[in-house]
Amino acid sequence: MTTLTADEAKALFPDEVVTHARTRLVSVPGLAGPVALITLDNGHDHTRPSTFGPQSLVSLSAAFDEAAAASPVAIAVTGKPFIFAVGADLTAVEGASAREQALTIGKLGHDVFRKFTESTVPTFAFVNGAVMGGGLELALSCHYRTLAANAAAIALPEVFLGLFPGWGGTQLLPNLIGANDAVTVIFENALNQNKMLNPKQALDLGIADVLFESADYIEQSLLWLAKVVTGEIVPARKEIDRGEAWDAAVARAKAIVEGKTKGAAPGALKALELLELARENDLDRGYAAETEALADVVMSDELRAGLYSFNLVQKRAKKPAGAPDKSLARKVTKVGIVGAGLMASQMALLFARRLEVPVVLTDIDQARVDKGVGYVHGEIDKLLGKGRVSQDKANRLKALVSGSLDKAAFADADFVIEAVFEDLGVKQKVFAEVEEHVSPEAVLATNTSSLSITDMAAGLKHPERVVGFHFFNPVAVMPLLEIVRAARTDDATLATAFAVGKQLKKSSVLVKDAPAFVVNRLLTRFMGEVVKSIDEGTPFEVADKATESLGLPMTPLVLLQLVGAPVALHVAETMNRAFPDRFGVSENMKAFVAAGKNAVWQWDSTGKQTVDPEVQALWQFGDKPLTGEEVKARALEALAEEIRLMLDEGVVAEAQDIDLCMILGAGWPFWLGGITPYLDRSGISEKVTGKRFLAPGVASVPA
Repeated sequence: MTTLTADEAKALFPDEVVTHARTRLVSVPGLAGPVALITLDNGHDHTRPSTFGPQSLVSLSAAFDEAAAASPVAIAVTGKPFIFAVGADLTAVEGASAREQALTIGKLGHDVFRKFTESTVPTFAFVNGAVMGGGLELALSCHYRTLAANAAAIALPEVFLGLFPGWGGTQLLPNLIGANDAVTVIFENALNQNKMLNPKQALDLGIADVLFESADYIEQSLLWLAKVVTGEIVPARKEIDRGEAWDAAVARAKAIVEGKTKGAAPGALKALELLELARENDLDRGYAAETEALADVVMSDELRAGLYSFNLVQKRAKKPAGAPDKSLARKVTKVGIVGAGLMASQMALLFARRLEVPVVLTDIDQARVDKGVGYVHGEIDKLLGKGRVSQDKANRLKALVSGSLDKAAFADADFVIEAVFEDLGVKQKVFAEVEEHVSPEAVLATNTSSLSITDMAAGLKHPERVVGFHFFNPVAVMPLLEIVRAARTDDATLATAFAVGKQLKKSSVLVKDAPAFVVNRLLTRFMGEVVKSIDEGTPFEVADKATESLGLPMTPLVLLQLVGAPVALHVAETMNRAFPDRFGVSENMKAFVAAGKNAVWQWDSTGKQTVDPEVQALWQFGDKPLTGEEVKARALEALAEEIRLMLDEGVVAEAQDIDLCMILGAGWPFWLGGITPYLDRSGISEKVTGKRFLAPGVASVPA
């Protein structure tokens, strides 16, 4: 058993925010002896959830020993208000510079949590709030679990981060709820953008034994505990099928991991091995394997890139580099949207839901306006049907969204965004018309994906209030906003844009007014190299699969279909005008779009993928095909070159902002770190640009 003194634990991780575990004895009616109640609390409010580092685990171990020594009839563990515990302190994981440290942390967690599993008196987890990762593993280590009906987040998110549940989760969960349901929690939810369970789902799965309302949650939990201890209640346990059902679950997990990561995430692969081992239900073997696997993954660059990504999303995204002081932001009490197409309608829904202010759409004819407003109202009805909003809230949201043919409807709007055709002349005309009706302080925002905002604002009386506000499709889902400062954008306008972005619950990155900004510039360069290789004679199948080993959310040609070939061609032409030496325009793509085609691939009823014969026929191939490895090398080297140029141009403040944009705007995986950590660790950065993007030890194992 791993035992550390408090001093040894502090030496292992001196900067830990310690979660203290404190034991008190509670008398419960109907029980002959006391209940020992351990409370986890790191001394901060709910905005800083309790986590487990070495000192926290030592504190929990001591609290358990104190509880056991009091001869209680039961031992229960709960958390501070709204929080049970949210897992390992990832800063401790990042700080591990030797495999021995990782082994120590892994074994310490197992040994402390196992005290609850092997206790001779019944142990209970009173899960009073958010519970993730190691917090959920502690709860699973107890014999019984109650759950608060208002617990905000329940998950094992480790595979999403490039890790795996390493303090018993891979062994305990499938043996409690069955392998198939465990696959849903450990693999499927984690790899679907870290999807959380709600309390009802956790109860239905069998993770929790009973649900209680929050008002008197601890009292109800103690009364329930008493009935379990006296035998009045015997919580049901599933019979676990370790034969064919387990085989099927492992096969499903493998399919999910292959589909989502293409084998590029070591944590997910280790989780598969551990799920198979859990079939034996041997905690000695299972925990030993978890500890060894944990040490392997913690000492991998992929995990360090994953933790770097996590920090970007959790910390940097909340304090955008270069954003003006938020006190400069103006209040937004009404929003105008020029255009009523799908993108504009999605924006209208988002503005209405998040800002809860009037939103008015305009377009060139009544039919378009009606269609846009109708879309928003229909989506609100869907939310009502799913129970996501009340009837009263649905009525209020619908009343906020209206349409007009007259831009005078924007007279009292503080924020007007255009979402019209991607043509500079059209957008300039729209802004000139809007400026006739709005106050000089009203922000004029553009959702352009590639055009110059400085040029768009050039003819206006107040160009200082024009800003880029680039959403990604679908608007409700994609978390990134590229906020673009044009040559004359003032600080008040920029601060207002960031404040609105925050109200919309988006992560905003400040971007210089440069062609296609960040995400579209890099994706266009990346896809351009793949298309160029096809033009030169590389078969569609070879070129499209060339970058599969990176584990990107989709292949380049599937991405082309999602973006829309006409849009992709338009951006390529914009980039070609700006940088003709690096961005080409494929004649084949022109023919492809002219023929009304949008997809290279077609799928039959069995899911088999083939090239559309019409596309095969219209494409003119060269006689210099590349191998998949050559296509991949060319595409990645092009990315490295483009990123270095963008940093030199000051498109964003640092490489971290490039990575944040690629994670949030293009869905690139955590284990790539966005992209620059991968380019660094594969040697491509130095080969192409002569230096790394990030210092050694940032997004990689310290040397």
